[in-house]
Amino acid sequence: MVHVLSSRVLLRPTDPERSRTFYGEQLGLAVYREFGTGPERGTVYFLGGGFLEVSGRARTPTEPAVRLWMQVPDVAAAHEELTATGVRIVRPPVKEPWGLVEMWIADPDGTPIVLVEVPAGHPLRYRPGT
Repeated sequence: MVHVLSSRVLLRPTDPERSRTFYGEQLGLAVYREFGTGPERGTVYFLGGGFLEVSGRARTPTEPAVRLWMQVPDVAAAHEELTATGVRIVRPPVKEPWGLVEMWIADPDGTPIVLVEVPAGHPLRYRPGT
């Protein structure tokens, strides 16, 4: 069995500086570590229980097979903050039939990001019988 100590999502953006501006300044993700030098240096951001590494450079945007799911305490507040920083909102906050409140955005290369609020009383907040 594999004993995983840490994990991260790796993104290879077409414009690393633009992506660092998006994730670090517009989304406000905190930096875990940085490595290398120059425009293709790596930056690793805290991503809740994991990490997001933006490093290297891709010739073309990645296929949308990769999607980021980020839980936030208040999607409406995130909507206001991100709109103010110029983030393009793909879909404003909506309460889904499964009870989560979701808002969709995309990074500069089009990587889909869903911001999710888990309302009080939703089954994701507790495990019945424990």
